[in-house]
Amino acid sequence: MSSQNIQTEVDASYLYKILAEHEDDPTVADVLFQMSEIEKGHALAFMQKNGLPATPFPAPSTRAKILNRIGKIVGYDYILGVLLDTEKSISSSIGQLRKQRNSVPSLSDTAHVTILKNLFNKPGVRGTTFARFEKRHRSVGGNALRAAVLGGNDGLVSNFSLIMGVAGATNGQSEVLLAGIAGLLAGALSMALGEWISVKSSQELYENQMQLEMEEIETNPEGERKELALIYQSKGIDPVQANQMAREMMEDKNKAHEILVKEELGINEEELQGSAMEAALASFFLFAIGAIIPLLPFFFIGGLKAIIVSTTLSAIGLFLIGAAITLFTGKSVWHSGSRQVIFGLAAAAITFAIGKIIGVSVS
Repeated sequence: MSSQNIQTEVDASYLYKILAEHEDDPTVADVLFQMSEIEKGHALAFMQKNGLPATPFPAPSTRAKILNRIGKIVGYDYILGVLLDTEKSISSSIGQLRKQRNSVPSLSDTAHVTILKNLFNKPGVRGTTFARFEKRHRSVGGNALRAAVLGGNDGLVSNFSLIMGVAGATNGQSEVLLAGIAGLLAGALSMALGEWISVKSSQELYENQMQLEMEEIETNPEGERKELALIYQSKGIDPVQANQMAREMMEDKNKAHEILVKEELGINEEELQGSAMEAALASFFLFAIGAIIPLLPFFFIGGLKAIIVSTTLSAIGLFLIGAAITLFTGKSVWHSGSRQVIFGLAAAAITFAIGKIIGVSVS
């Protein structure tokens, strides 16, 4: 067990405790405290296995502390989303390892993911928390920080490459400015339109499916009752009790519709509440913020000096974006930031070289 994996357990314990301390529901808080202790126990067991002293217990990483600060600003549901992603990733890795070794799956492999989902999907307890984290780019809220990082990265890399390509083909400041502004507006508008269409299309599709489900309840209530009973049976409920529950549920068509839509179609009504226009505007501004960074120097200077300043600003921006991505991946800040800089600069260098070739050919 590597020190990084031990740190993952330490951070999880720290973050679960943070969530528990800020949870109003006593049942949820108790479970979160217990999960914090379980993660701490995992860390101690791994430390003992590797011959490391149990005291002092390792401090949370800088990443975990930053996540705590972000939670204070945007809400602790954000931390919950990060923890869920981490638990899913660990569960998936364990599953793949078991397949490679042909070993039998264990209940503990997916226990934490199951506990979190069961706990927070209980009626009256943050009933739709996970729907927000499962759908990236569905709305401005929920996963806004992740969308901001990715949107800014798209804008920076694409416009930086475009600007370097034009700078390589021409030595004119005005040409680069024109191309950069055009790239910023075209990219931001394209992102906004794509986001608007994506959200709107999803909403229309869900609404149509929900309408069809209601029509089926009205025209074939017995068939829908049987489907509902089978859904309950698939959850481990006794067939007799499942049929009784289905009959009782079908007495209220609206309630039956809500259950069937969620269980049969997998649609959560919260997904229909996101504003397509808000999502489009968010995408526009996030892309534009990233795209303006490499363009800024050309408003004031031109030539080689502007190219150097633009490259420097872009490299700093790329590193910060790479560092921000580690909040979701848990990887090393230097590794992720440096990788982002290398890829971004490589893309810009290629377009600059192509621009040079084209510029010489035209001349």
